[in-house]
Amino acid sequence: MLAMLFSNAKAASDAEIIRGFNLTVFGAEFAPFGIQSNYVRKFNGPVRIKIHNLSTKDRTNSVRGFIKYLNRSVSGLSVATTKNAALANFNVYVVDRADYVKIARQKVYRRPTAQVPGKCIVRSVFSLAGIIIRSDAVIVSDGGEALFKRCMAEEILQGLGPLNEHPTLSESMFNDGSKHTRFTRFDRTIMNMLYDRRIKNGATIEAVQSVLPSVLADAKRR
Repeated sequence: MLAMLFSNAKAASDAEIIRGFNLTVFGAEFAPFGIQSNYVRKFNGPVRIKIHNLSTKDRTNSVRGFIKYLNRSVSGLSVATTKNAALANFNVYVVDRADYVKIARQKVYRRPTAQVPGKCIVRSVFSLAGIIIRSDAVIVSDGGEALFKRCMAEEILQGLGPLNEHPTLSESMFNDGSKHTRFTRFDRTIMNMLYDRRIKNGATIEAVQSVLPSVLADAKRR
């Protein structure tokens, strides 16, 4: 199972990983109203994900397995699935391509005329206090296994905090041009850094630079 979820990207230097952290944690690929929020955003407490399988093929077990793996592999993050909509602070909608725009408008943007970019999407409602309301992701099921696996991993990971992408991050899923369809070691390190207790919600990029080398060292040991 782990081989299906985890990808061994090439080894990266400490400087490359810190650069990747800065590029993905600060800013956002799809900024609300075009306004970038250049501060740390993550969940402060337990993340409870409700899986809404609306596609022809039932992908529930695949999504649940990835979430279980995340809970084991990211220190400081408590994430699990729930069937109780009232407890969920992260919704994952698995859809067929024909329903992608409709569900994204209804469940993510909540506007019937919203522009829906990309092949899959995630949106988080956050403030300086963190992701305090929810994240919502829409994942396409019937565009092939590679697209489904990439969308599932990328959108769930981004909905936990690293909302930005950059085309130079070759060993990361946070790059629409990369070849990876599974959670890479590079991204696992970034996630462990983000959920380190020393990285606080609302912190600016300047505020965290001095602590990042020790946070990275601890993430690599874990």
